[in-house]
Amino acid sequence: MTAGGFSSKRLVRVRELAERHVDSGFVPGMVVVLARHGQVHIEATGTLAFEGAGSKTPMAGDTICRMASMTKPVVAACAMTLVEDRTLRLDDPVDDLLPELADMTVLADPGGPLDDTVAARRPITLRDLLTYTLGTGMVPAEPGTVPIADALDALGRPPADEWVRRLGALPLVHQPGERWMYDTAADVTGVLVARATGMSFGDALRARICDPLGMKDTAFSVGGESTARLATAYERDDGAGGERVVEDGPDGRWSRPPVFEGGGGGLVSTAEDYLAFASALLAGGRRHGERVLSRPSVTLMTSDHLTPAQKAVSGFWPGYFDTMGWGFGMSVRTRRTHLGPSVGSYGWPGLYGTAWYNDPAEDMTAIFVMQRAHAGDQRLPMWNDFWTAVYRAIDD
Repeated sequence: MTAGGFSSKRLVRVRELAERHVDSGFVPGMVVVLARHGQVHIEATGTLAFEGAGSKTPMAGDTICRMASMTKPVVAACAMTLVEDRTLRLDDPVDDLLPELADMTVLADPGGPLDDTVAARRPITLRDLLTYTLGTGMVPAEPGTVPIADALDALGRPPADEWVRRLGALPLVHQPGERWMYDTAADVTGVLVARATGMSFGDALRARICDPLGMKDTAFSVGGESTARLATAYERDDGAGGERVVEDGPDGRWSRPPVFEGGGGGLVSTAEDYLAFASALLAGGRRHGERVLSRPSVTLMTSDHLTPAQKAVSGFWPGYFDTMGWGFGMSVRTRRTHLGPSVGSYGWPGLYGTAWYNDPAEDMTAIFVMQRAHAGDQRLPMWNDFWTAVYRAIDD
């Protein structure tokens, strides 16, 4: 039997995989959302937590979870609404709104001392921010081995104005436009959006993206009765006795408004809310008759903007960009290597095991939600198993 372009019989395998990871004790609960041809399938299993009240509350489509880096595409979409109303322009310098990042210096040696610098060849633009080519970002290194890595780690999360001041006081790691560097650009984009709108970043996201799409549970914190729907997040590694270690509980960091509303990974959301966002992109910027973005904006966001030269020197490991590129705040699949996303698919995962991808060739959205730090990195075979099950279930 076929339902919404999926084989009902083969969809069972998706649920079985989710149940396996819950039954093994890896996570207390998991939600998988698959949408195709306008029909939505939700597989939820397990509970919100291993312990406490959450251990008695079933995972569901409206369970609130920390989306971590799945925040990044939402931030990019918000920035594009400002491009559409001509508040911002993609190729204009951001100096007027972010004077802290004007007239930047660049490290002569990315691994060298912070005072050995040269002048930046050009200003930073919004396009640099959206494609993560502004010249600074995550620098993986052991503490004490690379000065700029230690300096970036020491930025902390003060109020946004102080954070961007501290960032601007550091040299860039590379020249603007030279290579892709992860994470920091999304936080800078959030500060830019706040200043361009004259609102807090959270209020701007709510007004321009969340409210128009009905994303009622998407925000930078959870309050009131909604905390009962917030799943507990766990550390990557178990304790010495094999016990699960809580990284953030319902009364933890996300239970109160943050000092810094981070565009790189600060949002909480639900599978249902994120489906509204993903569906709008898949439909060219429209959801239930509400146009949030123009079709050309969606095309820009979901196209690969990295050049071969940028890819050759970028990524977390050699060959990182062999099969994908980068759009605005998300990856774009450029080559199919497994029984998984088609060429042209786009999306991004998050730290706690959340993941989202749209596959326009299949008219499909897939969203995975759980709450264990580095779950996607630690269990890469798990994601391959899920993709195999999802794509094997396609039937039309």
